[in-house]
Amino acid sequence: MHSAFVLMNAELGKELQIVNEIKKIPHVKEVYPVYGVYDVLMIIESDSMESLRETITDQIRKLDGIKSTLTMIIVKD
Repeated sequence: MHSAFVLMNAELGKELQIVNEIKKIPHVKEVYPVYGVYDVLMIIESDSMESLRETITDQIRKLDGIKSTLTMIIVKD
């Protein structure tokens, strides 16, 4: 199993709309609106790195109102 944390900056006022859209995406296990440098935190899991990449680039990053993302692949022993 491959997993990643994704942090996201959203356009002002679109945070909750984005969270609700992200909840509908397969492979997204958890999603939270947060305060601080970033606006949204999510955890993604997939059986392959390719599927993980596709989820981030083809589904999440194309949502309306997203300004930027930071992806951190989780290293497992």
